[in-house]
Amino acid sequence: CRPRWARYSAIENMVLRPLPDRLPHDWPLRSASRRILCAPHDWHVQISGVGPDVLLLHGAGASAHSWVSLRPHLPGFRLIAPDLPGQGFTRTGRMRFGLDDIADDLVALVVDQGWRPDAIIGHSAGAAIALRLAEVLPRHPSCVVGLNAALGPFDGFAGWLFPKLARAMTLSPFVAHLVTRVAAQPQRIERLIASTGSALPPREVARYRQLFTASSHVDATLSMMADWTLEPLLERLPQLSLPVLLIAGARDMAVPPHVSQRATARLPMATYSELAGLGHLAHEEAPEAVAGPILELLGKHCALGADGKSPARLA
Repeated sequence: CRPRWARYSAIENMVLRPLPDRLPHDWPLRSASRRILCAPHDWHVQISGVGPDVLLLHGAGASAHSWVSLRPHLPGFRLIAPDLPGQGFTRTGRMRFGLDDIADDLVALVVDQGWRPDAIIGHSAGAAIALRLAEVLPRHPSCVVGLNAALGPFDGFAGWLFPKLARAMTLSPFVAHLVTRVAAQPQRIERLIASTGSALPPREVARYRQLFTASSHVDATLSMMADWTLEPLLERLPQLSLPVLLIAGARDMAVPPHVSQRATARLPMATYSELAGLGHLAHEEAPEAVAGPILELLGKHCALGADGKSPARLA
């Protein structure tokens, strides 16, 4: 499980740079945005709060903005949310979109920045990356949280067809432009969000429309889907001996709750929590409800504050 970033002969020193012009002036939590150059990517990261480090990993097709509503409900932590390679406002320097590649590049970023994540919280595909990071980070996290965790292979014929279809789409330079034209129609994104079982206010739907009208974001999302290989990680789940909390929205139509239930049964130290009435984007729909079980886990397993209290309990 040695990360491939360790094979690099040298990694560029980290440089804080001015925010790129492509970052909208009204983007959520823009004041917390940082541009960090760490080979092989030009990263966009949002950092807020004070306390033990907690790493937040969004799912495929989203960005760090998806955590903005949950942040106020996780006091007492430094919350670090990167845009994954090529997605959001991170610019990729190499075509590295597989699960292991993304995890290795995140390790390089974490190590060079001196971050020490006590916990990793991942949504959907970000939960799989979180578990992979738990394996390869030099300093292992104390716990992992998966929100509507994409920890199951596609079933039957879809398991064979979907990756091949995504891979074929990435070979055409016209596909991303076609998707961005379709995404420019407000009703298309609204239908996409609704199909996950979630209901978001118009302003939040507009954020996703902004993302999906950028061909680079669409390209990276498709490439991630095309290169996604989950089976080796799933086979190793019984070997992951750290506390894992899997939270599922009962209305999730993208990753049904039974996926998290099955993964919980295979993880030796996992617990399962199901939230009624919420869909795939539960942390954006009802952040306070999602924060409850997370704070309980962090209070048990993360580093204590200076006064001996769990940071999750600090005002």
